[in-house]
Amino acid sequence: MGLKPWSMVADIGGTNARFGIHDATTGGLHGIRRYSVADYANFDQVLTRFLSDVTEISEWLPLPERACFAVACPVDEAVIRFTNSPWRFSRKSLSELLGGGRVSLLNDFAAVGHAIPFLGLNDWQQIGGKKGCANRPIAVLGPGTGLGVCSLVSTEQGYLVVEGEGGHVDFAPVNEQEIAVLRYLQQQYQRVSVERLLSGRGIYALYMALSKIAGVNADCKTPEQVTRAALNGADGVAKEALSMFCDILGATAGNLALTLGAKGGVYIAGGIVPQLLGFLRDSNFRQRFEAKGRFEAYLAEVPIKVIVRENLGLMGAAALLRD
Repeated sequence: MGLKPWSMVADIGGTNARFGIHDATTGGLHGIRRYSVADYANFDQVLTRFLSDVTEISEWLPLPERACFAVACPVDEAVIRFTNSPWRFSRKSLSELLGGGRVSLLNDFAAVGHAIPFLGLNDWQQIGGKKGCANRPIAVLGPGTGLGVCSLVSTEQGYLVVEGEGGHVDFAPVNEQEIAVLRYLQQQYQRVSVERLLSGRGIYALYMALSKIAGVNADCKTPEQVTRAALNGADGVAKEALSMFCDILGATAGNLALTLGAKGGVYIAGGIVPQLLGFLRDSNFRQRFEAKGRFEAYLAEVPIKVIVRENLGLMGAAALLRD
């Protein structure tokens, strides 16, 4: 039996690069690999590594017929420059490395949006609200290395994914403690976007700000240490920082739902929140989502769904190939 044709799908973030084989016949995903961005000096190296891994499987042709790459940066330039990593490549060089096959590019969080209509009941856990309204807008946001945001709008042909850069809107504090954190961060950044807070580095920024405000030593040195210390109760400031993260995430999700009229629901993706589900449920997350004055009742019925499905970006890239 001969080697099978395939298409390449990839989800390239600031921390990890995920690749997969999309079966051109069945539409299934195979041979999924995850590589650390820090382990490769440039994008060509990691792409070559994946092609070598495909060859070792001994089931697929050496090069793909097509490719769809979800990348953590804008995709409307000739040279793709990643927002949170030093990698870059041109469309031309990418096509040449893949033997001249057709290459599609989309924002990594737009790929998440393309995956939303294909999620099953076991792919998410709901926090509050009722059933989403059919054919109404859907909002998607996801803290990870940065903060991704996109939306889905219903059309006669199905849902249309609308890309955006909503992670870079201004942070809007709503109480004295959040105002104090904003003032601390303004000393470093002048302008503080929500991504400065709703990301891995954001958790650490909150921890450092609250430690400074409280006048105590910051014992945690990484976002992972802050999260662990908060979850096991070893550090009171860490727990306060993670609680504020949940508060701000809820408030930001509520703002997005109001802006978009997201009666179809709000989905939360990314690598951080699924690890915090118990903490998130016990926090003021849902309360802050609904705390919008006269529009509290409007948001009370909007469901929030935390996505627990892995490799969502690859799933979305594969969905785009099928289209």
